[in-house]
Amino acid sequence: MKINYFLVIFVGDYTCSLEVQRAIPFLKKAYGDRMHKVLHVGPDTCSVVSKLLKEEDTEAWGVEPYDIEDVEESCKSLVGKGIVRVADIKYPLPYKPKSFSLVIVSDALDYLSPKYLNKTLLELARVASDGLIIFAGTPGHQKAKVAELSKFGRPVDQIYLIINTSVSFLKAKMRSSSWWIRFLDQISLKENETAVKKFEEAASKSSYLPACQVFHLNPYH
Repeated sequence: MKINYFLVIFVGDYTCSLEVQRAIPFLKKAYGDRMHKVLHVGPDTCSVVSKLLKEEDTEAWGVEPYDIEDVEESCKSLVGKGIVRVADIKYPLPYKPKSFSLVIVSDALDYLSPKYLNKTLLELARVASDGLIIFAGTPGHQKAKVAELSKFGRPVDQIYLIINTSVSFLKAKMRSSSWWIRFLDQISLKENETAVKKFEEAASKSSYLPACQVFHLNPYH
């Protein structure tokens, strides 16, 4: 029997992994020399890592939490060199404590339930020596799009998989800033007030307004 598959995908107006790339100059102002060894975690990490590697005195690695499909040769090269790897972030990362000066995560946490979010955030903070930076989606920014099943593998806000009359879905949790603040406090991840101030000052001078929520946190040791 032939089964027809349909995907109706609701993707966000903004992609936080793209926002990370836009924010790099302001992150450098905020963190200075501490931004010398960076791990990025999130979709399209090849693009983020490539951008970071162009910065002076900056080493970068990436973790792609979703399957990498139809990527450019430059991304395949990063994977082949072990700079970028595919890994399920619900499980422990294959890095020693304090392996990186900074860990930046974007577009990945919005798809985790609080149960996994708790474990994943503490794991990300474990491998950071100087700070953890979260780029999270903003509630209310959604638009509809249709895509073929073969294109699945990238994060979406909501996915409906229709097989005959069966419907299942995966939905992103676009959480408010107040929700994040409460949750981060519950798991004892504290705001890096110095980094927040420097980032906001640098952003203000250039009239830069992030399209995603940005949280600067101290490492957890």
